[in-house]
Amino acid sequence: MSAEAADREAATSSRPCTPPQTCWFEFLLEESLLEKHLRKPCPDPAPVQLIVQFLEQASKPSVNEQNQVQPPPDNKRNRILKLLALKVAAHLKWDLDILEKSLSVPVLNMLLNELLCISKVPPGTKHIDMDLATLPPTTAMAILLYNRWAVRTIVQSSFPIKQAKPGPPQLSVMNQMQQEKELTENILKVLKEQASDSILVLEAALKLNKDLYVHTMRTLDLLAMEPGMVNGETESFTAGLKIKTEEMQCQVCYDLGAAYFQQGSTNSAVYENAREKFFRTKELIAEIGSLSLHCTIDEKRLAGYCQACDVLVPSSDSTSQQLTPYSQVHICLRSGNYQEVIKIFIEDNLTFSLPVQFRQSVLRELFQKAQQGNEALDEICFKVCACNTVRDILEGRTISVQFNQLFLRPNKEKIDFLLEVRYFFPFKSLSFLASASVNIGQLEHQLILSVDPWRIRQILIELHGMTSERQFWTVSNKWEVPSVYSGVILGIKDNLTRDLVYILMAKSLHCSTVKDFSHAKQLFAACLELVTEFSPKLRQVMLNEMLLLDIHTHEAGTGQSGERPPSDLISRVRGYLEMRLPDIPLRQVIAEECVAFMLNWRENEYLTLQVPAFLLQSNPYVKLGQLLAATIKELPGPKESRRTAKDLWEVVVQICSVSSQHKRGNDGRVSLIKQRESTLGIMYRSELLSFIKKLREPLVLTIILSLFVKLHNVREDIVNDITAEHISIWPSSIPNLQSVDFEAVAITVKELVRYTLSINPNNHSWLIIQADIYFATNQYSAALHYYLQAGAVCSDFFNKAVPPDVYTDQVIKRMIKCCSLLNCHTQVAILCQFLREIDYKTAFKSLQEQNSHDAMDSYYDYIWDVTILEYLTYLHHKRGETDKRQIAIKAIGQTELNASNPEEVLQLAAQRRKKKFLQAMAKLYF
Repeated sequence: MSAEAADREAATSSRPCTPPQTCWFEFLLEESLLEKHLRKPCPDPAPVQLIVQFLEQASKPSVNEQNQVQPPPDNKRNRILKLLALKVAAHLKWDLDILEKSLSVPVLNMLLNELLCISKVPPGTKHIDMDLATLPPTTAMAILLYNRWAVRTIVQSSFPIKQAKPGPPQLSVMNQMQQEKELTENILKVLKEQASDSILVLEAALKLNKDLYVHTMRTLDLLAMEPGMVNGETESFTAGLKIKTEEMQCQVCYDLGAAYFQQGSTNSAVYENAREKFFRTKELIAEIGSLSLHCTIDEKRLAGYCQACDVLVPSSDSTSQQLTPYSQVHICLRSGNYQEVIKIFIEDNLTFSLPVQFRQSVLRELFQKAQQGNEALDEICFKVCACNTVRDILEGRTISVQFNQLFLRPNKEKIDFLLEVRYFFPFKSLSFLASASVNIGQLEHQLILSVDPWRIRQILIELHGMTSERQFWTVSNKWEVPSVYSGVILGIKDNLTRDLVYILMAKSLHCSTVKDFSHAKQLFAACLELVTEFSPKLRQVMLNEMLLLDIHTHEAGTGQSGERPPSDLISRVRGYLEMRLPDIPLRQVIAEECVAFMLNWRENEYLTLQVPAFLLQSNPYVKLGQLLAATIKELPGPKESRRTAKDLWEVVVQICSVSSQHKRGNDGRVSLIKQRESTLGIMYRSELLSFIKKLREPLVLTIILSLFVKLHNVREDIVNDITAEHISIWPSSIPNLQSVDFEAVAITVKELVRYTLSINPNNHSWLIIQADIYFATNQYSAALHYYLQAGAVCSDFFNKAVPPDVYTDQVIKRMIKCCSLLNCHTQVAILCQFLREIDYKTAFKSLQEQNSHDAMDSYYDYIWDVTILEYLTYLHHKRGETDKRQIAIKAIGQTELNASNPEEVLQLAAQRRKKKFLQAMAKLYF
């Protein structure tokens, strides 16, 4: 061996086999030792920790030479880190049970979005618009994984979670927790908005009859190679880990069942869907066996779901079977046979067949009915509570606070009932009852459920009398107060007052969110009365929140029918906007809602002329509202006078701009880094979109939509323009096209159209925009659907003529192209007649096509132009198609098409055929 070779061997053998703890991810990154690390029996760090660390490193912002924070660069190192995170997930076989248990919602959201990206799912495309059957299996599987996780996360978020008891509050930890909570909230909000789409995607997956494949570490490696080195392996339909159809359907059925079951709490009819999916899951498990490698279902939980569905939606043959105790109790509660419920509970104290949690939920339901004014249930509540107390004693639990309260004033009937049920616990003395200690957990439970301010105060007084060590504002993780307020509230020195203010505000905000406005008002009023005594700052906070509550109350109530808000409410909104009190914590959403409120109720005069100058400088939402109001005011005037439209255009362009920075790499080359969310504008694009989604005034929404459509159209590489009303008021060019994030603009246009159509699905202008978007993205069937819908809504389903400003020549030409690309060539010929000047060249060319997918001769009755019919006669004669030639001749021979007829008769014949054709098309594409 040469000396040089010996030196190399020595150097190699001395290389450390385990990395230092501080830089293990760098070691794995540089040495490509990930697979070796994962093969260890107990790898440290664990795989899920690797995912977190890889994604954290890849999303870490950078700092430039001027100490300015920049977004994470899209460089080779960060791309490799994301790839490593995906490879670890692939090592775990994309098991959502493992990933959800160990990863937070934001991290798992980032991971699955990276999976969608690497699986070539186009960004901004709705998954519901993609045909799973035609996609590569790994792409389809990535979409299924994301949408399964989406519905599972929504379901999981609806479960109550008992918060861990915290130690002493630390500001940095609280801020970090609050940030993660807000990020999780934002993701959940988006997932819930898209929940119906996710469910439709999963339902579509159940119709697939082919095996799917999920990315493995190998396929991910291949995707990361240079394009010329892959040889098409990842595009094949057998690349990756095979997931059998039955395994995929089993997982999807279970997740859909859980989603439907969760929705059943607000719509009981959905329980039937849940029942169907759960029982189909059981069938599939029986088919594939419980030892499946890629299908892990919690069968105990599934059995619980099935049992619950049997109670909520009994099957048709359940009457012939013996009813379970669950079913008996459920039927008794429905029929009001409460004495039978008590009998079942007494018997259950011997059999122990009903879980304690179920018995407690029955008692809660009865208490709620009693509190709603049904005094006859007071005695029933006591008896059920007594039965539950017997069960608690038999199982060694302490007596509930509820029973102690109900037994504070014993009477003969109560004592007689206790003696009756005492038979079932002969070895227990009624004296467990008099001296039992109050259970703090039960009081905390009442505290969580109560929305009565006086009762909340009483419970807190009792709790603080029992212990001085607890912070009762942390009892429920659902109690959330905005971070801008929490610092002030948690600074209150008196523990009882601090807990009371925090809980009252958290509950009032929650009630407002779920549209329980009456309870929200009671809670806010109690909180206002409390803080007025000691804190002017918190008093103003409560007044601001009560203003927001009154806005929401009006908008959800009489405002929906178009009734204007009272003048007092408008004055309070103005007062809030003009408020200049120092050191008052302000929530951004209140300013948003106030400006949106003024625009929705057309208070344009105030926004245009009466807004104080300082507000325009200090409040970006007021500035935006003023520009929108002034633009609307200038609409009727000549184009030269529309100065505000140009100002509004420049503001929005700046919001959608990106800042660029040049950076010199180690190799000496200069690269360009783009910052997606520019700080140059008066607000971020996400904030602008959030504000727009609070608007519902049609003209304001039309103006905003036309602005973004125009901004979308000015890019150089645009092929198909999108049309919009009032689009001509905006400038036709931008000095620096590279400064605009056109990808973000395109996504915003889609979001805005989706929102505006949710406000008014019959606005023909918005429907045309949606159709143009589908046309521009080559989704021709969907485009035709919306072009036809736009015509239908403004013509009484085509019983009247479609206005020419709706079906312009451009719209008709796009409908022609859609039909042509869908191989519906006879429809093309008919639509050519709709143009102001009939396009014979296109019509004749389309009729020559022999691979038409439409019904051809059945459409001849919709042709009114004799020249086209004569050409059809010639064409069929030339081809020897005698039957079709006769149909064309018969169409020509109709008397109303005779060229000698008056113009009115010919127009009426054309209009009648237009109507029938468009109605036939609508039935085909709706």
